[in-house]
Amino acid sequence: MPSSPVSRRNLLGAAAAAPLLAAPLLATPAAAAPDTAAGGHRLSRVPLDRISVQLYTLRDQLGLDLAASLAELRAIGYTRVEHAGFVGRTAAQFRAALDAAGLKATSGHVAVPQPWDASAWQRALDDANIVGNRFVVHPFFGIDASTGQPIRDGAKYHALARDLNRAGALAKRAGLDFGYHNHQLEFVRQDGGPRTGYDILTAETDPDLVHLEVDLFWAWRGTADPVDLIQRHRGRIRQVHVKDMDTAAAFSDPGAGLIDFGRIFQHAREAGLVEYIVERDDAGTPPRTPADALTTARNGYRYLADLRF
Repeated sequence: MPSSPVSRRNLLGAAAAAPLLAAPLLATPAAAAPDTAAGGHRLSRVPLDRISVQLYTLRDQLGLDLAASLAELRAIGYTRVEHAGFVGRTAAQFRAALDAAGLKATSGHVAVPQPWDASAWQRALDDANIVGNRFVVHPFFGIDASTGQPIRDGAKYHALARDLNRAGALAKRAGLDFGYHNHQLEFVRQDGGPRTGYDILTAETDPDLVHLEVDLFWAWRGTADPVDLIQRHRGRIRQVHVKDMDTAAAFSDPGAGLIDFGRIFQHAREAGLVEYIVERDDAGTPPRTPADALTTARNGYRYLADLRF
């Protein structure tokens, strides 16, 4: 059967007041789902060759043994990864390690220089091509460096949008597809009005130069329903981070928490989605161990491989 629907109201409530929940609202385990729904229509599934994993999930494990960790990911079934840095290697050395494991880094998180520096960005794009990236994605924005608080000054989002367009234009020239990855901070309202930082970024960046990588966990934490985002940005959401949320609004392995991924992925064609990236931010962070990160990678792959929607 398709995964049980979790209403937007319930899930947004979980993000805002999760400790008050008496019981989890878990989706039906995907492994038990047949390929045909009760009405006789064939269910969809995530293409196995589009499942990836964000290596930030395994940052400690990679530091301990890069070659063995990459080999384990390939043994799980992954053929592609998204990197966040090169684990102390050069781009060429990192590419060699990936090649030895039979993996491709189709995507990489690379921060756009702030303030804008075209030469520095070009060097980052050169590295991306050495590694073999198809996508390069700006990973983080939203904290005011002077206060440590979420940005509420829309001018800073307007300025970032200009830099993202610049970065996207150079990336396109280099044969790369540039994107923006969200957290919850972009959904803070700006300048005392109803417009959010995400509204500014998506309105003022060129869809031909800047696609969206939607982090499904952080979107929910920002009280943004990913299905609403898809309907607002049709064809622009090319990647998603598949990261689950428990009843305390904290991280959980994909398929073990509240988020009904099947409901979201039913709109994959409308979104323009081509890459499903497993991630868990706290994997390997005490009390979790580096080995727990590999468990997350394994659970995430199996969940997506078994999911029917």
